Amino acid sequence: MRALITGIGGQDGSLLAELLLGKGYAVYGVARRAHDDVDPRIEVVETDLLDGAALRAALREARPDEVYNLASPSFVPQSWDAPVETAEFAAVGVTSLLEAVRDVAPDARVYQASSSEIFGAPHESPQTEETKLHPVTPYGVAKAYGHLILGSYRARYGLHLSSGILYNHESPRRLPSFLPRKVALGAASIALGLEQELVLGDLAARRDWGYAADYVRAMWLMLQQDEPGDYVIATGESHSVEELVELAFAHVGLNWRDHVRVDPALVRGKAELHDLVGDSSRARRLLGWAPAVDFRRLVELLVDADLERLRTQSSSPATTITTE
Repeated sequence: MRALITGIGGQDGSLLAELLLGKGYAVYGVARRAHDDVDPRIEVVETDLLDGAALRAALREARPDEVYNLASPSFVPQSWDAPVETAEFAAVGVTSLLEAVRDVAPDARVYQASSSEIFGAPHESPQTEETKLHPVTPYGVAKAYGHLILGSYRARYGLHLSSGILYNHESPRRLPSFLPRKVALGAASIALGLEQELVLGDLAARRDWGYAADYVRAMWLMLQQDEPGDYVIATGESHSVEELVELAFAHVGLNWRDHVRVDPALVRGKAELHDLVGDSSRARRLLGWAPAVDFRRLVELLVDADLERLRTQSSSPATTITTE
């Protein structure tokens, strides 16, 4: 089997590539820039979704059985700072890829990374594949376009196109700009004496958080089905930022209240979404998918990874830190 992954340098792209390589796939990647940490077994093409000619050339070279489109800005708040770029890559880019696939690789099975942000401020909770779309951010609006155009191409051209409506999913590969990683890094740094406090925003904000490795497994399962479709991928559990913080600090033997300060400037107010929680019954029933890592284990995994990172960084004689 042969696969082409766009966004190969991101969290999901790298985890998916590892999964596919473990299954014996030949894996090709598309990225906007070079990534030194990409597995050497992956042949990477430097381009983006808006370059139709380069995409077609990559598809001709890879001759993929499966295409996974994971290329998109992923930090939602930043979409307000770059709404045009967000629309270009998360909306127009999807259409560009679908046109290239239709032209060069019409028999390939395609996965599109959709997002819970397409529901925005939802009219019902939990959300299913049938929930009405109500995006409220540039990212959510662009993702809604990508989600809908995929359905349009599937109906008109009979292509094998599936979308995963993924809720928040984290791993140690996330940047610290993402809240769970920020909290994990903060707890680890304070536990090691490297920092004194962690500054956060709305502790009451809630999310449906899962483990990214579980979610990329769902992507692969979608493309193994005879019929394409859309699937909500979520844990079905809603947890607050305060719960996240409490678990992270407890894992390193600290009381979070002694180290966390709330900065009102970081509170999103009306922009905060509180009711996004997914019902993944369809994926569980048809794909046989279920998350293997629960919320507590996810938080512990993130904290442990940052503890290990920081200890490794501080192991040189000049910067050794005693943690006893």
